[in-house]
Amino acid sequence: MTTEAVAETAPAKVNLSLHVTGRRLDGYHLLDSLVVFADVADRVFASPAHGLSLVVAGPEGAGLQAEPDNLVLRAARLMGVEDAALVLDKRLPVASGIGGGSADAAAALRALARLTGLPLPLADEVLQLGADVPVCLSGRPARMTGIGEQVRPLPTLPPLAVVLVNPRLPVPTPQVFARLTARENPPLPDLPAFALATAETFAGWLAAHSRNDLVAPAREIAPILVDVQAALEATPGCLLARMSGSGGTHFALYASSEAALSASRTLSAAHPFWWIETGRILD
Repeated sequence: MTTEAVAETAPAKVNLSLHVTGRRLDGYHLLDSLVVFADVADRVFASPAHGLSLVVAGPEGAGLQAEPDNLVLRAARLMGVEDAALVLDKRLPVASGIGGGSADAAAALRALARLTGLPLPLADEVLQLGADVPVCLSGRPARMTGIGEQVRPLPTLPPLAVVLVNPRLPVPTPQVFARLTARENPPLPDLPAFALATAETFAGWLAAHSRNDLVAPAREIAPILVDVQAALEATPGCLLARMSGSGGTHFALYASSEAALSASRTLSAAHPFWWIETGRILD
């Protein structure tokens, strides 16, 4: 336990692939996904206080309220924390397919564990906050299966730079899954060792052997996502461009930070109202 404020980052979750492989009787979809995290992130601050409170700030926090069902507050209640002042510095767009809310919840759990000395909740308890929270709590490249509760670390990936693009149009996850027509699709093949040799071989393997099954229903809701995909694919040095999660954020992978920065500048000049961020994939 500490009497000082603590801070934790909530990195953007990037689904390099997302296969929908089935649906349980309770309605939860079965997924098979390769997940990585970018160093573009929200931040969660926790300080000692009397009572539990949350303030939402940051450039992407304007549309959010500190309501009781906010995932950061739910994470605190899950841990049994009653005395903490929480601040969410929101920098990732809302409803954007990069796990912002789940990453925030995971960051809150880590911050409150440091602040209070309490242990992190058990895995099945963490899952109560959402299917993406367990993988966000791990915070490292992983293969996520089941409904999100099965998280297996990936081998070390080659260095990768990334550009994230969102056209400023929220794409609610429930609406995307509601429009999904095929719910029993083939799972991912195992990631072979040769694919990890370079950024180019890794991106090539992803392009040939993986997919995102939510692209078609997301594009029905937001046709502009077709333009986002095309814009990323047109940038020099782009190794792979794809929608992350349920949309509408897309990512593009590059072998170098220089190529990613150049692409980001080009995209920002052509689309000044899109949210565009550049970073690296965390190992």
